[in-house]
Amino acid sequence: MAEEGHDQPEGPDFSQGVALQDVSEDRPLLGHVAGEAAVMARQGDACFVIGAHCTHYHGPLAEGLVVGGSIRCPWHHACFSLRSGRALRAPAFDPLPRWRVEQADGKVFAREKLPDPRPAAHKGAAQPRSVVIVGGGAAGFAAAQMLRAEGYDGLLELISADSAAPYDRPNLSKDYLAGTAQPDWLPLRDPAWYRDNGVQLRLGRRVESLDPAGKRLTLADGAALSYDALLISTGAFPTKLPTPGADRSHVHYLRSLADADHLIAACAGARRVAVIGASFIGLEAAASLRARDLDVHVVAPEAIPMARILGPEIGEHVRKLHERHGVVFHLEDTATEIGERTLTLKSGAILDADLVVIGVGVRPDLALAQSAGLAVDRGVLVDEYLQTSAPDVYAAGDIASWPDKITGERIRVEHWVVAERQGQTAARNILGRQEKFDAAPFFWSQHYDQTISYVGHAASWDRLEISGDPAAADCAVSYFKGDRLLAVATIGRDLDNLRAEADFEARIGAAAPEAVE
Repeated sequence: MAEEGHDQPEGPDFSQGVALQDVSEDRPLLGHVAGEAAVMARQGDACFVIGAHCTHYHGPLAEGLVVGGSIRCPWHHACFSLRSGRALRAPAFDPLPRWRVEQADGKVFAREKLPDPRPAAHKGAAQPRSVVIVGGGAAGFAAAQMLRAEGYDGLLELISADSAAPYDRPNLSKDYLAGTAQPDWLPLRDPAWYRDNGVQLRLGRRVESLDPAGKRLTLADGAALSYDALLISTGAFPTKLPTPGADRSHVHYLRSLADADHLIAACAGARRVAVIGASFIGLEAAASLRARDLDVHVVAPEAIPMARILGPEIGEHVRKLHERHGVVFHLEDTATEIGERTLTLKSGAILDADLVVIGVGVRPDLALAQSAGLAVDRGVLVDEYLQTSAPDVYAAGDIASWPDKITGERIRVEHWVVAERQGQTAARNILGRQEKFDAAPFFWSQHYDQTISYVGHAASWDRLEISGDPAAADCAVSYFKGDRLLAVATIGRDLDNLRAEADFEARIGAAAPEAVE
């Protein structure tokens, strides 16, 4: 992640004026306003000047895409309003700085900086008196933040089984585990934000039961809560292996901040690590542990890592990338026993391992929804507004199974940005907005200095088309079932990935993000 405040001014000084004809309608122009980095974007004859860096990870918006009244970040697809600077879609939550614009004599000038947008003020449906959110992950936090951003001023409680306030979970297997992200980078908001915005946190607490008819929750400690509207975003938990020895103290799963801290502490006395599973989490962890100069071996049953999801070409590229950084693969093999300092494989090989990290996927936490009698089928069934089978009860994130227009099927995905965006949509619908969730699913996976970006959803595909060369870290792969394009993965082509997202939305007639303001 880049740090703010060290940018040298580039491009024209917008306060001195730019010719209107020099501003494209789909690509922003990089410049500055009296030394502060900014971009200028155009819609017809209207121009806007906003900050040059995404408020999520400081991504370069000059390399992003202008779609309608919004600008989108090339790194993780955060979306901002050109007119107000407001963050319209996660993973960004904070607005961009913006400047008043004037036009004269065929030139566009940036004038004084404008104040941050105020919380939205909507009229119409009556607001619930109390909203309770169960789950403090991506969806839960995003919902709480959006409720306040939309002007909701009622009682708002967030109950989380995690002992830590909401944090940036994707970083756990990436920079944080690698040791390049500091602990204070992880919280999504500081403690003062919850206090100032009246969000009551109940951390380290589990909800034991839900009574949808009585609109009541009972916590494991016996406390009871009532609600007018409820969001369930209980997330997922790591799939446990039944392998003998998997319960040993040097065996780690990576899901929570506590998990990451325990693993980092264990690295101090380790030299050899075995990672079981070539999943995204498993391989991201492998890359981060190599950054700590540990010997890393990866054991997985598939012949090519990630081939089922990304195809053999990208899978082979990822394998070779990791091998160039010193990772040793044991593919088409499995662990049959975890010893005190060894790992026995089905092939008969025995690996030395001071640490074992298991990353073989996750399972949605459906226990609360099932016990409450909500409709469940490998996920909590929700409609296009993310409402469950019970009135005033919504579900979002890893547990939600929703009707997806891109695939034409009901899907459930386990991606951070999807969870955040679903939390935002659920929050608006709790307030009566009647907004459909029709954003194209998106995720990214980081491996050393390369990032794989993926938009859409292809649980299975029968044909793929490749543009460019994965080995050169410059490619786009399109996944089809029949004639239907389901997903696009890119390496080194962030703009192509943004365009694919916009094309998916246009194909299904998704509401433009700026229309939700």
